[in-house]
Order: sequence, then C-alpha cells, then structure tokens
Amino acid sequence: MGDETLTLARGERTFALLNRFPYTSGHTMVAPVAHVADLCELDAATLADLMGLVQRVVRAVRQVYQPHGFNVGFNLGEAAGAGIADHLHLHVVPRWRGDTNFMAVTADVRVLPEDLSVTRAKLRRALEVTGG
Repeated sequence: MGDETLTLARGERTFALLNRFPYTSGHTMVAPVAHVADLCELDAATLADLMGLVQRVVRAVRQVYQPHGFNVGFNLGEAAGAGIADHLHLHVVPRWRGDTNFMAVTADVRVLPEDLSVTRAKLRRALEVTGG
C-alpha cells in the first residue's frame, strides 16, 4: 500500500499519508479521496470520515512518539500556505516542548530523528491496532 506515496491508511472516502517534507516525525496529512479544494464542498459523510481518520492518526502518533501536543488544521488556499491548493488536506503535526520546528523558518533546514520509511512502518503498525 503506497510505499512510494507514503500512504498510511486508506478508506472509501479518505486517506492518510506522511508529509514528504515534515516539520516533525509523524507529520501526517489526512485528505478526502475526492479531489476537492473547498472545505464547503465536502458532504457530511466525508467530513465525518475525515475527522474519524484524524482521530486514529492522533492516537497512532501519540502511541508511537508520545508528543506533548499537536497542531491539527487546514491550510485552505495558496494565500493560506496550502502547498497543494487544489486538494484540501488536514495536517496532524506532533509537537514537543522545545522541538526544532522553528529551524525551517530561520534556516530553511529541518531536523528529523528518523527516515520517513521508518516513520511509515511504525505508524502503519499503530494504525492497524487502532482499526485500519
């Protein structure tokens, strides 16, 4: 399942994948399968599936990495920082007190303690335990 795309889980309406350029280990994106840019165009069932998968991802990341907190949210539109403006996606970014997230802003550098393939394997196992 999606090794080249870093896919972690896929449902009928939604999927989760690792961010190829993460701010922290476990930085995941959750998106609808439907190619939609406008949040208001999603039907209630897709929104429910999206948030259900976000909950599963948060549980899996919490189990694997024990972060102190999370940033969870959408960047809707190019002006809001959406890297993929024509397909909305929700970011799940684990955070730790004193993490090095600021380095991408100040030095165009990102510090990650493990390779994405290792992160993917860990989170896939955890997601299997949480139902998917």
